[in-house]
Amino acid sequence: MELSIIQIGNSKGFRLSKTLIDKYNIKDKVELILEQDYFILKPISQPRQGWDIAFKEMNNNGDDQLLFDDVFDDENLEEWT
Repeated sequence: MELSIIQIGNSKGFRLSKTLIDKYNIKDKVELILEQDYFILKPISQPRQGWDIAFKEMNNNGDDQLLFDDVFDDENLEEWT
């Protein structure tokens, strides 16, 4: 695929088509990897973004209790030693 380099303020850049952005799930940022004379653009995925805030809110609401016991009665812990 050939892209034209365009002026962006004092810098230069290029545009990606909406099709590519949708296909590779590109959001606000990409990682630029320089490897053996190639530029590689990699979408930045942050699947757990915002979890810290959600966990704090759960704690404040008392919603962070275990749904089942941490150790089961019939669990054999000796096999792990």
